[in-house]
Amino acid sequence: MNDPFSDIRPYRDDEVTAVLARLLQDPELLGALASLRLGRLARVAPALSRALVRIYLSRQLRDVHDVQAMQMVVKAYVEQMIEDSTAGFTVSGLEQLDATRPYLFMSNHRDIAMDPAFTNYALHVGGHNTVRIAIGDNLLTKPWVSDLMRLNKSFIVKRSVSGPRELLTASKTLSNYIRHSLLEENAPIWIAQREGRAKNGIDRTEPAVIKMLSMSRDKETESFAEHIRKLGIVPVSISYELDPCDEFKAKELYQVESTGEYKKAEQEDIASIGRGISGAKGRVHVAFGSPLDADYESASDVARAVDEQIISLYCLHPTNLYAYQMLHGEAAALPQQLDLASGSCSQEQFRARIAALPEAHQPYALATYANAVVAKLAQAQNGDSLAE
Repeated sequence: MNDPFSDIRPYRDDEVTAVLARLLQDPELLGALASLRLGRLARVAPALSRALVRIYLSRQLRDVHDVQAMQMVVKAYVEQMIEDSTAGFTVSGLEQLDATRPYLFMSNHRDIAMDPAFTNYALHVGGHNTVRIAIGDNLLTKPWVSDLMRLNKSFIVKRSVSGPRELLTASKTLSNYIRHSLLEENAPIWIAQREGRAKNGIDRTEPAVIKMLSMSRDKETESFAEHIRKLGIVPVSISYELDPCDEFKAKELYQVESTGEYKKAEQEDIASIGRGISGAKGRVHVAFGSPLDADYESASDVARAVDEQIISLYCLHPTNLYAYQMLHGEAAALPQQLDLASGSCSQEQFRARIAALPEAHQPYALATYANAVVAKLAQAQNGDSLAE
């Protein structure tokens, strides 16, 4: 049977057993897990360490024969991560959504792995179906990484294609796959509002993402607004009290500002994923918005509507205010309607966290937290969601 999405879609139930068997024989994956879990033993006895990891994984995965069973294994790790690395996880807005409808959840993007993971976990606990997750092929540096992601309902966004014609073809295929998932397979989708994380803390939807989604529209039978309504785009606003990668982001932003460029180290994204998973996050909140249903005329209109909800729904933490006042002064204006979550990080602890960074990097780290306040102020004052 012809499968036009075979090279980007998640694995199906009937493919899970073969993929797991392949992974259990992958020496690179086994070695990576051995290094992570077994430390010195992995260095002095790599073959033994890989064998031990294979035995452990075989036992853990022996009852996994479909995607749902695989996701239940992932769920256990997510729950342990929440216990170990957060000071609390809360959700709002989900009760307003129809659990039987497949939505396209479009979130702000602060963490490579945790943004979709927290969204997915919130949906699962709330009685909704889990999402198919858009992931860039720039992150899939190894075949085993791609296999693991596709086992967990991820689909591939081809960003590394060589020319404009190839990029156009890949974008159309991606758009058609997303529409097919939503309207034909009743499968919800998660996608970030932009390509790459908002390292400066400014959550802004790229109209190019909306234009990609519109490529699957039947122009003869659907208006642009009708197409957007059919997709069921729901903005999602994710906020972290602490950003485990704030020092990495500050370093990159400083280098771009001071030298005009930043050359990413090999496997740097993988290191960021690891830090994002294991690093302390403080309190985390996921806020679900309302489906977009206005008569939008352009991709920019849709992007502004997504931004408006993401900024409005964003849950400010005390760390956002600490950073804003450290940058703009204790007397700086604050949003009048200040809905502030309780925090787990004191002002003294936050100041010490920032002070531990190189002095030149500190303003950039502060901005990643403070710009959420700037955006709230701009929205309250004149409806302009753009942070400076």
